Parts: sequence; structure tokens; C-alpha cells
Amino acid sequence: MADFENLQLANENGVLTITINRAEKLNALNIATIEELREAFQDIYDNNEVKSVILTGAGEKAFVAGADISEISELNEMNGRKFSENGQEVFEMIEKCHKPVLAAVNGFALGGGCELAMACHMRIATPNAKFGQPEVNLGIIPGYGGTQRLTQLIGKGKALELMMTADFIGAEEAKSLGLVNHIAENQEELMTLANAILSKINSKAPLAIGMVIDSVNAYYTGEENGYQTEANSFAACCKSEDFKEGTKAFLEKRAAEFKGE
Repeated sequence: MADFENLQLANENGVLTITINRAEKLNALNIATIEELREAFQDIYDNNEVKSVILTGAGEKAFVAGADISEISELNEMNGRKFSENGQEVFEMIEKCHKPVLAAVNGFALGGGCELAMACHMRIATPNAKFGQPEVNLGIIPGYGGTQRLTQLIGKGKALELMMTADFIGAEEAKSLGLVNHIAENQEELMTLANAILSKINSKAPLAIGMVIDSVNAYYTGEENGYQTEANSFAACCKSEDFKEGTKAFLEKRAAEFKGE
């Protein structure tokens, strides 16, 4: 994969860790970082050496503390729409990736950072994690899909409250609302847990994992019949070599060796 200015990439046993590396800016998302995420995920889609992805932030203070305010302050109606649509497009690439993407949240996940975490398929956090969509403090609203994904994840009433008050919530409340899957004791344990979850998923049939993601996403699009997407995906699995191997291994009482075919 390419070398990036704002991202650090490390692949270990098929788990690719992407670290947003702007610790001096609390890993704020500038336009350059958004474009680097686009390029990274374009490669991930077709890279057979990557089975799953961890997204995290450098340092102990922030996953991503928000978008780069110096860039936002220059927006007007015309380029503001493009700014929002560009970020939505990149985050949709993450959400629709057929390989599991897990956000390991350390510290602040605010504004665009919260939106980035929500675009991932799962979220785990340290006890010092803080989530929020404080955009109304700047006279704007979430623009990278936050109004949609926060509502999907925690429900309309609470999502509206958080976005209109600009309040932050901690890891425990985020977990109770369903925004966070697990809480780890510290940053080291966070990465250990992230790798353990993805290593377990990586042992399953890759085609089936991708189709689980597709089918669950279909529930939210409004453009697809989720049940039909599920049935089509189930049928596609039934013709795969992984299906033959999985059922054969089960009957033979051995571990399956999936090849993603």
C-alpha cells in the first residue's frame, strides 16, 4: 500500500491497523486525511492481504477530535455542499466495505471523529473515550452522515438531544446506548481486544462475512428490500466453495479452511 502523510498502516496476520497520525492536532480530519482514507480503502477493497481493518488515532487524547476548523471556517454554501458530500462518500466506502472495519476509540471522538467511528461496523473504546456531535456550537450540523448514523444506532430521541445540545457522552453511556460494543481497560487492552475480535471474524468464511455486512446495511438504505438482499446473499453463499468446505468440515468434525471462494 502507498505511504501516507497522515495515516500509519500496519498489517499483522491480515488485520490492517490504520492510525490517524495527527496527534498534535488531536487527529483532526482535514481534507488531505479524508483523501488518504479514500485511497487506503480503495486498496483495501481488492487487497487479498487485508482481511479486516482497525481504525484508531495516534496518542492517548483523541481518536479524532473533529474536522479541521481552519478549513471549515472557509466554507460557503457551494463548497460546503461539496465538502459534506465528499466526506459522506468516503465514509460510505468504509460502511460498505465487505471486510470488517472496527473503530478502536481512545479519547475524543467528536464531530467528524464520531461520524468516522459510526461509519465503521463496530466500535470499542477506552474508559476515557468521549463521543459527541457538537457542530451546532459552530452554527452548522453534522455533515459526514452523523444525523443519519447516530439516529440509526441510538434512536431518534437521544440522537436529537445529543446533536441539539452538543453534549458529550462517555464510554459507559455510549455502550448503554448501543453506540459502543465493548470497553477496554486502557489503550493497550483496546488494541488487544480489537485484534482478538477481528482475528475471530477472520477465521470465518470471508464471502459470508461480506454478505452479512451487505445485508445489514440494506436495512438502512431505503433503496433495497433487506429481506431480498438477505435471500440473494444466502443463495450466493450456497454456490460458494466456502459453503462446501464449511458444511463438510462441520460433518467431519474439524476446523474449516476457508479461501474466500
